[in-house]
Amino acid sequence: MTDSALDRRFDRALAGLRGLAVGDALGSQFFVPANYPLLKRREVPPGPWQWTDDTEMACSVLAVLAGHGRVDQDALARSFAEHHDFDRGYGPAVNRMLRLIREGGDWRELAAALFQGQGSWGNGAAMRIAPLGAWYADDPEQATHQAEISSYTTHQHREAVVGCMAVAAAAALAAAPSGPPAPAELLDGVVALVPRSAVGAGLRRARDMLDYGNAGTVAAVLGCGRRTSAHDTVPFALWSAARALGDYERAFWTTAGVGGDVDTTCAIVGGVVAAAGAAPPAVWRERTEELPGWLPAGARH
Repeated sequence: MTDSALDRRFDRALAGLRGLAVGDALGSQFFVPANYPLLKRREVPPGPWQWTDDTEMACSVLAVLAGHGRVDQDALARSFAEHHDFDRGYGPAVNRMLRLIREGGDWRELAAALFQGQGSWGNGAAMRIAPLGAWYADDPEQATHQAEISSYTTHQHREAVVGCMAVAAAAALAAAPSGPPAPAELLDGVVALVPRSAVGAGLRRARDMLDYGNAGTVAAVLGCGRRTSAHDTVPFALWSAARALGDYERAFWTTAGVGGDVDTTCAIVGGVVAAAGAAPPAVWRERTEELPGWLPAGARH
C-alpha cells in the first residue's frame, strides 16, 4: 500500500476517533445530575469535558493500526494495559484484567476466563472500534474481520464480538469513498456482514424501525445500554447513527436523550457519524479533552 493510501486511512480513522471522543466526553457529562436539565433543553455544559475508557481504548486501536497496518492482538492488548487509567470508568473485570496483563499475565487466558469462562458480553469492544471501521472504508469485510480479531483481546463472548463487528461495519460503510449510504442501506449492509446473533436480530429490528420518530420508543424495544451488554447497546446506537449520518448534533442529541449508557452509545454514534464526514461542532471539540500525547504524530490537533 502506498504512503498516500495509508495517510488517507489514518485521516479517516482519526476523524472517527475525534467524533468518538466528543460523543464520549459530552455524553459522560449527562451522568451528572446537575446537567439533566441541560440535556432536556439540548444545551451543552461548560467545559472541559473529560473522555472515558471508550476513548482511551479507541486511541490504542488507532495507534496499533498506524504502527502495524492491521490489528496485532499482542500489541493491542499491551497498549490497552500500558495506557490503562483506572479513573476513566473501566468495568471491574477489565480493570483487573488489564492490571494482570501489565504484571505479565497472558491476555488470551485472562479474557477467556472472564465471567466463568463465557467471556464478557459487554459493549466495551464495540465502543472503541469505529476508527477501525473508518480505516477500512475501502473494504468493509476486512473491517469486520479485523474488528473480530480486536474484540478477542478483551471480550470473547459471541455477542460482544458481533457487536464490535457491527460497529466497525457501520463505520466502514459510512466512510465509503462513494459517500455515505441511505439509512436502510447502512443497516442492511451491516446485517449482511455480521453473523446471526442477538445483536444481528436487534439490527434487523432497528432496520424495521427506521421510520419511527420517537427515539424513546425505539430504545424501549432495542435497549440503550442500560445493561451495558453489546446486544442492549449496538442496535439502538446504529439506528440513531443511520438516521443522522450527515448531522453530528442531531445524532448526538437523539442518542443522549434516551439515557442509558450515554457515554458509550454517544461514542459509537459519534464515531460512525464522524466517519461519514459529519464532524462535531467546533465549540464541542474545543471543550473536549485533547487526545493523548502518545498517539502517532498529527493525531492530537
